[in-house]
Amino acid sequence: MIEFPRPDVEQYFTSYNISDFSVSPDGRKLFFSTNLNGKVNIWAMDTEDRYPFLFAEKNQGTNFVKYDPAGRFVLAGYDSDGNENFQIYVIGPNGGIPQPLITGEPDEKYYFAKMSEDGERIYYNTSKGNESYLNSKVYNIETDEHELLFEGDDAATYIQDVSSDEKHIAYLKMYANTYMLGMIQTDGAYEYITPNKNIVHTVWDVSFINDYEVWFATNYDSEYAYLAKYNISDKEFSKVMDFDGESVTSVTFSKEKNKLYVVTEKGVMDKFYYYDLGTRTSEMIPVPFESIDQIQAVRTGAVFVLAGSAVSPFNIWRYDDDSWEQLTKNKVLGVTADDMVDPETITYESFDGLEVEALFFRAKVENDNGYTIFWPHGGPQAAEKKSYRAMFQMLLNRGYNIFCPNFRGSTGYGTSFVKMVEQDWGEGPRLDNVEGIKWLFDNGISSPERLFLVGGSYGGYMALLLHGRHPEYFKAVVDIFGVSDLFTFYNSVPEHWKPIMERWVGDPERDIKKFTEDSPVTYLDTMTKPMLVIQGAKDPRVVKKESDQIVKKLENAGREVEYLVLDDEGHGFSKKENEIEVYKTKLEFLEKHQ
Repeated sequence: MIEFPRPDVEQYFTSYNISDFSVSPDGRKLFFSTNLNGKVNIWAMDTEDRYPFLFAEKNQGTNFVKYDPAGRFVLAGYDSDGNENFQIYVIGPNGGIPQPLITGEPDEKYYFAKMSEDGERIYYNTSKGNESYLNSKVYNIETDEHELLFEGDDAATYIQDVSSDEKHIAYLKMYANTYMLGMIQTDGAYEYITPNKNIVHTVWDVSFINDYEVWFATNYDSEYAYLAKYNISDKEFSKVMDFDGESVTSVTFSKEKNKLYVVTEKGVMDKFYYYDLGTRTSEMIPVPFESIDQIQAVRTGAVFVLAGSAVSPFNIWRYDDDSWEQLTKNKVLGVTADDMVDPETITYESFDGLEVEALFFRAKVENDNGYTIFWPHGGPQAAEKKSYRAMFQMLLNRGYNIFCPNFRGSTGYGTSFVKMVEQDWGEGPRLDNVEGIKWLFDNGISSPERLFLVGGSYGGYMALLLHGRHPEYFKAVVDIFGVSDLFTFYNSVPEHWKPIMERWVGDPERDIKKFTEDSPVTYLDTMTKPMLVIQGAKDPRVVKKESDQIVKKLENAGREVEYLVLDDEGHGFSKKENEIEVYKTKLEFLEKHQ
């Protein structure tokens, strides 16, 4: 009998990431941003032949891909080594090296928003001349002229959609993650699309279904986001449909089908619906995945979806004639879904009676090494959902259980729940995590001698804070670009983030006591467990100084701390060799401290 060794670390990273895609109007050409060859580039594929080929090479992260409706070019937004200063480039119809189109100084940002139906005008937002609030502009390809449309004044403002006659423009004004207003511009005048702009609520995915009506998602005066519309002629807002405790997360219009495709979330799962604008009826569409990232409708009536699950990497699917077809074959070398672990969904009661949901990945019996990894997610206004993480499956293969709580502040549990982290980064969410740890101990799953703490971004911040305030619960700690000091973090974020910081985190002068209590650096004396700190040098969100200062202080105190810096990465790891190095280093660290 031939026996094969269990998969090694590299096998789990043979899956690639698809971050964005665009489809030609006839549905025959597919362009997607991926690290298929080890670095992020744009690949293309004929949707019938299905053989992917390199389309544009720049070896840099992208934030969008867009095919010209007339087939003359492809647009893409590129940054530099993860610094998130995205600028707009153009690629010829046959591919090649991306050329600058709407660009400026290296520290300026240019965000693509919309292309006119004939492809002659490109709508975008830029930090040039307005770093804090952004300006909205349109670029005319024929005349090579840029026209200022809207100058952000009190919140970062983004173009959402443009009517087909280009007489109306929909914007989002972002005061916070939980306070985003929708606005329509017509002939220089502006109107809000929800009844009261002073009520804190969110609006997103605004789509023109004709030249006088927009449909969108909002949680205006509601605990859960629903489908709504605004009639520009009548200046009338209407709530159309809610989804029984599920929150709408995206709305995509198909002109050919006269339908809206709606994604909702409830806890750790996404669902997919259509809403028929003709019959005013809706129905859930069965899907072969659990987590949905992006949707595009094309002129043939087909819908393309980027989606995956906990045991299947994200792929691009086509939905047509009530059937699903997987177009890309992103998978793990030599590993099937049966070899991986699908998580259990559990709930536990927190310190104040709040119910907290969590995903628990239980290592298979034949692999179980007796250790558990506690993973507080990033965001914080995000959630751990049933989507593929190569890191998780690699660690599960090595015998680690993984516990992922969706503590207060997580999305998917209603408006009130997600707001609970605002101006309370380090108390309520921390205690929710502590109760999750106690649940692991009470159920005999782990113990302080067998529990590792690992987190990234806000999860890295929480890992540092839990280490400082509850070191007795952990064996060792891994912090991946985590905030170490709320005072320095508040002042170091990108300029267009600064208007939201007071509502999100608080005010460092007014809330000096709270900032001090919730800053991990306050608890250096009790950070006694071995630590691994990982940081991208170009990270604009949690700058390198946040990791530098905690490492230096721990080293000066004689603590055991390892520090890995990726010089060509930002807030994440886009290059495959860096990704493998990070997770190999992490695995070696955990094994060393078993």
